[in-house]
Amino acid sequence: MGLLLLFFSLSIIFSFLCSIWEAVLLSIPPSYVEIENEKGGPVGKLLKEFKTDIDRPLSAILTLNTIAHTVGAIGVGAQAGALFGDRPLLIGGTKMPFTMEAVIGALMTLAILILSEIIPKTLGANYWKRLVPFTVRSLLVVIVLLWPLVWFSQFITKKLKKDKTKSVFSRADFTAMAELGAREGVFAKEESKIIRNLLRFNTIRAKDIMTPRTVVLAADQNQTIGDFFEAHQDLRFSRIPIYQESKDQITGFVLKDVMLLKIIQGEKDKPLSAIRRELMIVNEFINIPDLFNKLMEKREHIALVVDEFGGMAGLVTMEDVIETLLGMEIVDEWDKIEDMQKLARLNWEKRARAMGILPEGEG
Repeated sequence: MGLLLLFFSLSIIFSFLCSIWEAVLLSIPPSYVEIENEKGGPVGKLLKEFKTDIDRPLSAILTLNTIAHTVGAIGVGAQAGALFGDRPLLIGGTKMPFTMEAVIGALMTLAILILSEIIPKTLGANYWKRLVPFTVRSLLVVIVLLWPLVWFSQFITKKLKKDKTKSVFSRADFTAMAELGAREGVFAKEESKIIRNLLRFNTIRAKDIMTPRTVVLAADQNQTIGDFFEAHQDLRFSRIPIYQESKDQITGFVLKDVMLLKIIQGEKDKPLSAIRRELMIVNEFINIPDLFNKLMEKREHIALVVDEFGGMAGLVTMEDVIETLLGMEIVDEWDKIEDMQKLARLNWEKRARAMGILPEGEG
């Protein structure tokens, strides 16, 4: 009976430890690993090594767990057979249709399920931060002791892997984490929105946020500075595109401040083309990160958006990009809005009314 209990206890104990190690190792987030590694302690260094090559510690855990289950089952079964043989179980003098050996086997299976699976994995998942030092140090000992078996198991695992470089995280994962962080109070609602918008940035195109051609205020480049100012004394735009003959032939833009300066200097009879500046041109399908980088590199605040035929599609500004990131709802492939131009027009009208450019009731 003593050997039976010994085999049973050893099997449960080692299996219990394996389950805790596995639960702790798989519960540690990458951010915690980086923080501990930056502290420079031995625990952080080992943790970084284990999470970078997670096949190694997992191979050690599975190897030890398999040995514990196998040896425990064989030992307990052998001792149960030696003690009780094939005699049927007697309850109140009545013979049961199963033997005592079968009962012991069933009890061991139940004990393994509860004591070495459910309980330790629950503890490991809930208290992983407290158990990290114990886990990494004890796993290092196991890896050293079982090195040949661990190496062989790791070798097989690597051969079976299809994609060895694919990240375990996707944009959807980070979006979900941002939403969860807002619900848990880690992020403010607006912070969570910014993170979600930033993750969707690469799916948004210039045509989705631009001011459409139909509502762009542009001027003939041959018009004098004075005439334009007289016609638009309440102008709130700081940059006005100018064209030759039609809006499809935009030649550049002029600054409102420069116009005012020329008027003060008595040069209001000069044409707008005299103070023309080059206007950056982008394709309507350029994504927002690339657009932002171009605007930053050129130190520009405005760009002309052209369609596939080279005609003017609209204007996009740095303000549009920042506003999209910080506050406006971003439309992605899951949103049921088919006419993106219509959406851009509505967004522009909303901003224009807030600025007093477009009176209420118009649009």
